[in-house]
Amino acid sequence: MGRSGSTLIERLLGELPGVCSLGEVVHMWRRALIDGEACGCGVPFAECGFWGAVGGAAFGGWDRLDPWEVLALKASVDRTRFVPALLNGRPPARLAERLARYTGLYDRLYAAAARVSGCRVVVDSSKHASLAACLRHRYGSRLHLVHVVRDPRAVAHAWGKRVPRPDATRTSPEQDMARYSPVRAAIQWTMQNEVLARLSAAGVPTLRVRYEDFAADPAGEFRGLADFAGHDGALPVDTEGTARLSPAHTVSGNPMRFRSGAVCVRPDGAWRSGLGPVGRTTVAALTCAGRGRFGY
Repeated sequence: MGRSGSTLIERLLGELPGVCSLGEVVHMWRRALIDGEACGCGVPFAECGFWGAVGGAAFGGWDRLDPWEVLALKASVDRTRFVPALLNGRPPARLAERLARYTGLYDRLYAAAARVSGCRVVVDSSKHASLAACLRHRYGSRLHLVHVVRDPRAVAHAWGKRVPRPDATRTSPEQDMARYSPVRAAIQWTMQNEVLARLSAAGVPTLRVRYEDFAADPAGEFRGLADFAGHDGALPVDTEGTARLSPAHTVSGNPMRFRSGAVCVRPDGAWRSGLGPVGRTTVAALTCAGRGRFGY
């Protein structure tokens, strides 16, 4: 679920040789193609050379793709309401047809990004568990899932903050990052993590990373992530917790996707004083069934 440190982990993976980090592709169809928001490299999406080359290789140019049609297709398959059917081995025929068309777009996009970047691993940091359930039907065990999980009380506190989106344009419907009440954050935390856990149980190769463990020992935890990505060389984070980030071509995500240079990785425990007693009690009660599975 978002606000769990996944953007930093994605950026660090993108620093590994042979790994290309794309950001949250699930939002690209609206935020990049319609609203013209900026790439992580700082220029508007339409002016980014990397994404121009990817669009040409994948679709013959972005102007050959109707983003509104993609969004309509997305709404017909990539939604939480379809997850029970997606978790089945064989979805109903009509859903399966839409699923094939929808994941075909991602397949063409990923293949083009790999070709343009020269990388063999592509990282999509989309947070929608329903998208992971969709992609499982196309890729099977070729899909590798990094399941980042964080204490739900910390997640609820983070989702309650007002955070302006520096990449928002005048046509962007969201000028700030989305905000959730503690109740909604708790329900989303339970639902998203449950779906990802079921995908793992269904055979999707999965590496689970707890935010708290990563923040406490970023170098040690990232070694496991690098191994999962098939990399065995030097790491972009040292034993003191300092990460080195290069500009990246990420299409959406937390504002830290625009950060580059040295970044200090450290635990954020602001929720302990920032989340009030009512919110804390509410989140604890609503997530009690799932917290134990992840050690909270």
